[in-house]
This record gives sequence, C-alpha cells and structure tokens, in this order.
Amino acid sequence: MAKGRKGQLYGTGGLEQVQAMVMDARDVAAAIAWQADHAANNGAPCTARVVRAQLALLSDETETGRRLANWPGIPLEDALPLRLAGGFHHLLLSGADMRLGAVYRGEVTDQGEVDALIVELTRNHDAALLPWLDGPPQTNEAGRSASIMAALLWLSPRIGSRFEMNELGASAGVNTMMDRYHYDLGGTQAGPPTSPMQIKPEWRGPAPMAAPVEITAIEGCDRAPVNLADRAAALRLKSYVWAEVTERMARIDAAIRLAGEQPPKLTQMDAGDWVDQRLAARQEADTTRVFYHSIVWQYLPPETRARITTAIASAGEGGRRIAWIMLETNRETFRHELTVRYWPGGGEPVLLGEAHAHGAWVAWHGAA
Repeated sequence: MAKGRKGQLYGTGGLEQVQAMVMDARDVAAAIAWQADHAANNGAPCTARVVRAQLALLSDETETGRRLANWPGIPLEDALPLRLAGGFHHLLLSGADMRLGAVYRGEVTDQGEVDALIVELTRNHDAALLPWLDGPPQTNEAGRSASIMAALLWLSPRIGSRFEMNELGASAGVNTMMDRYHYDLGGTQAGPPTSPMQIKPEWRGPAPMAAPVEITAIEGCDRAPVNLADRAAALRLKSYVWAEVTERMARIDAAIRLAGEQPPKLTQMDAGDWVDQRLAARQEADTTRVFYHSIVWQYLPPETRARITTAIASAGEGGRRIAWIMLETNRETFRHELTVRYWPGGGEPVLLGEAHAHGAWVAWHGAA
C-alpha cells in the first residue's frame, strides 16, 4: 500500500476502499494518521497536528503511550485518536496547562515542535490523560440536527406532521433539544426564529420542501448521560470540540445556555432496553413515534443493534406509526448518510442525503 500526499494511505482499490480497510484495521499508527488527515481535510489543521503527534507517543515510555500502542480494539471504530485529542484540549480549557494554546491558534505549525510538546505534556500529565482513553468521545454536535429536521420535513407529507422524538445515544442531550433550535435549510425555515441556536449548514442540492412539523414530545437515552448543568461535565464535552472550529464552539455554548433554561429529558439506560421501554409506552393515534440517532450506531454492540432493528421493525410492521431516522457512517464509503425508514410505508430504507460529520454541510437528495 503506497503513501500519498498529506500522509493518506492509498491502495489499488481507491480511497474509499482504503478508508473502509483502515476503519476495520487494528493498526494504531495508521488510524492516527488517517484521523489526522480527516481533521485537516475538515477544517481543523491545528487539531490535526495534535492528533498526528500521538504517533510520537507510541514509542514513548508513558502509561498513556503504552496503552495507546497496545490498543486491543479497532482504533478508528473506537475513535481512539479523538479520545486522547479531547484530553489534550481539556488541559488548555481547564487551565491545567496553557502551552497548547499556540498550537490551536495556528502560531506553532511545525509538526516536529508539536510532537515534542505532546510528548512533554503527556509525561507531565500522564495520570490525568490516561482516563481519557476509557470511553469514546462525547461528540454531541447540534449541527447534526439539521439532517434530522430535514428528515422530519420530508416525512411530514408522507406520514403526518406530529412527531414524538426519541434519541438513542443522546450524550448530553444537545440534539434532544432540537425542537428549540432554528433552522435555515437551503432557505427552508423551521423552528423558533429567535432561538440562540441558529443552525444554517451549507446546503447542497435542492432545499427540502416546507411542511408543518410539530414535535409533541422529545427525550433521549444514554448509558452515561452528561449533565450540562455540571460545569466540569460541560467542559469535558466542550473538550471534544475541535478548538479552531469556532462555530462549533459557539453551538456548544448555546446548547449549554438552553440546557440551563430547561434541561433535556434524558434517561440513563442501555439503548436496547430503552427502545423496548419506549415502544411499550402509550402512543397517540395521530402521532408518529420517531427513533433517531447520529454517529452512534458504530459504538453499539452488534447484538444491541440487531435487537433494536428487530424491535423497531416489528412495531412498524405490526401497524404502529413509526419512523427511524439515522445519520450514520457507511462503512464501505465512510460517508455519513441520512437514512429514513417509516411505517406505514413499507419500512424500506430511503437515502435522503449525506452530511458532514459535524453539520457543516448537508447534501440533500430527498426531493428525488
């Protein structure tokens, strides 16, 4: 396999095939290099340098470096490089160590200098950084709700305008507050215009058709929900946001403000158990029960995915008004696809579009 520009790995099968191979590979170094390229190509060159500097830790004698080098799982599927990237950003945001500020501001760009700084920071803060490898990043991104709202606009004339929303893997519930956001989706407006959360992604393709959308109730679940009213928990969530992408930082600040006014309704529970519980709850006859999630599916065990799929499909095929909205990674193309299934309507997956992982743009096919 040859190495192309910017450190990307290329094989004879083309970039998309290589992406899928790296996604499934257990090579930690390849995963770090791929994640760095991905960040650089998505508007975060400073974060990319911090991620790439993790390569220097693989041969360093720190507990963090050793655990990184000997990772037992699949590094990209586990979002391993982003786990530690959050820890480094947290050192700056918490005031524990301010030296990365120059890197995140783009004042230090030499990769060798960044490598040396990351090694030194890890040696100095080894015990504080090590726990950041314990779990996946809580990338609770409000920008993803643009795709979910676009799907509701598409569903409205097909299944009715009243929706009861249920989010799987809700983290801090940022997207469990999507009913309080204002959206400009290629010129199509939705949500309260005066909201402090203004969602306006770059829109590619035709705008979704305007349609009534009434969210009658909204709640979510997570195995370890984050309380945005807890300053330490909110700061940890913010640490996973790429530092130089200022619009994302502004969105998380707006979400914290809205949660302070009215916390999102979150249940701490396994996703499979929660889906069963929600399906057992009373449902209004004129309301569609919607299950939705974004960049969550890959973190669920295969048996949980199978259980959820069976439960939702069985409810829909049994005559319930059900919709399932997914913004998830296609493991073959590594594109983030917006897919909808709904009942009555057959329940077959409909690809409505693709989106940037953090909501910067939406490529809409829904009109077709």
